[in-house]
Amino acid sequence: MHRPQLSSPKTLPATQAPSMANLTDDFEDGFPATKLFNQGYSYTYDDVIFLPHYIDFPTDAVNLSTKLSTNINLSVPCVASPMDTVTESSMAVAMASLGGIGIIHSNNTAVEQAALIRSAKSHRIPYVSTDIPFVNPNDCILDSSVFDSFPCVFVTENGCQKDRKLLGVVDKLVWDSLSDKEARVSSYMKKNVVTLPNTSSFNDVAGYLAANDLDLVPLVSENGELVDVVSGKDVERINGFPKLGLPTVGKGGEFLVGASIGTRESDKERLKQLVDAGADVIVIDSSQGNSIYQIEMIKYAKKMFPSLDVIGGNVVTMYQAQNLIQAGVDGLRVGMGSGSICTTQEVCAVGRGQATAVYKVASIASQSGIPIIADGGISNSGHIVKALTLGASTVMMGSFLAGSTEAPGVYEFQGGRKVKKYRGMGSLEAMTKGSDARYLGDTAKMKIAQGVVGAVADKGSVLKFIPYTMQAVKQGFQDLGADSLQAAHELLRSGTLRLEARTGAAQIEGGVHGLVSYEKKAF
Repeated sequence: MHRPQLSSPKTLPATQAPSMANLTDDFEDGFPATKLFNQGYSYTYDDVIFLPHYIDFPTDAVNLSTKLSTNINLSVPCVASPMDTVTESSMAVAMASLGGIGIIHSNNTAVEQAALIRSAKSHRIPYVSTDIPFVNPNDCILDSSVFDSFPCVFVTENGCQKDRKLLGVVDKLVWDSLSDKEARVSSYMKKNVVTLPNTSSFNDVAGYLAANDLDLVPLVSENGELVDVVSGKDVERINGFPKLGLPTVGKGGEFLVGASIGTRESDKERLKQLVDAGADVIVIDSSQGNSIYQIEMIKYAKKMFPSLDVIGGNVVTMYQAQNLIQAGVDGLRVGMGSGSICTTQEVCAVGRGQATAVYKVASIASQSGIPIIADGGISNSGHIVKALTLGASTVMMGSFLAGSTEAPGVYEFQGGRKVKKYRGMGSLEAMTKGSDARYLGDTAKMKIAQGVVGAVADKGSVLKFIPYTMQAVKQGFQDLGADSLQAAHELLRSGTLRLEARTGAAQIEGGVHGLVSYEKKAF
């Protein structure tokens, strides 16, 4: 690895005691970002390290509030990636409840994507139940296994989760006492079900359960559709998680939700359906965003929906960024080939190290006040600190969130480990569902993969590990002497914060090493 040459430090008189304000001027220790990132090398997050600065505030004083786009504020700089193994309604709800936001993927039909948006925006509680059992009034419950996940079964008009107007409920104790198990559900279901509006806050629901000594309560919409069910165990679980920032909500108290679209002509109709469903921000999803197709889609979206924030990308160069800024984007997504399941750099020989990409794009985007999202390459809290300090306003996470309770998919066991599938949107498996448009390959006769399919270990709920991760990020900012993202950006631009490139040996030394065995717990 290339190591930039250090200049000799200046010699200070013995009687001179430099203040912290001019210390970096007196000692040329490390390199300003302008010098380090103009050496002709493409750096990843692991290739660079920040030198510590001066601490004059406690960790809890660090403010991580930021902007996702021109008009959308977040209290936590975390964005769930629009991937079909990462973000659907459950992830979007959880991320918004923490103060971040989720971008619902478009590897589905427009109707399906719009339904996921409506589901997320109908919630006020920080999770979406996925194991609620349903039957219709004419069904017969012949097997007790239907009660395995819930102590009761909910009766809806069509016996499924879609268009599920609540008609009644069947308690397992009532079903157990039946002499005729072949009786229709309508003959013994409880019709007058106690419910709460789906607009009730989590605290209101928890208080209602406690005050009335109930095990659970259904939440229904204005037209009587079942939105979710909250149990006493859910309340206990959620209250056990650490609290983070203010939730990301709109004026009416609904969670803010983003959605992705492509650049095909059919995506114009998809865009309308997503806006009608309540999407608060649109991400135009492309691995190489500097194209006539994306520029035309940006202009179309801004013309048809002037108040809608549109995020463009992906880009990794200043030239790419400037083209999309001139087209009218409200935010930029930065990264190409840096994700753990992405093979774009290997297959196509294009891309950029993520640390360099974030710094370079931020340098041009900041001049226009356009926030950038560092997308890809995030595998620990240190990477988040680096991305944010190098100029990003938020970080977009895929593998970091995959495998969590809120990620789509079911858990499997591989080699004794509990895992969930995680796949790149450039994998052939994902392309068969439509993501090939993201790689401008939907009209090609032959499909070339730019991603792989894999599995990630169970991480538990994002409601637990994201708050701990953000606490680690705050500690990183404290070591840098920055009490906010804005302060970190200013320290970087002014040259106060210094960096160095790391050799391979330095990277090894900076991690766990020299042990026969160890157990690593993040929190």
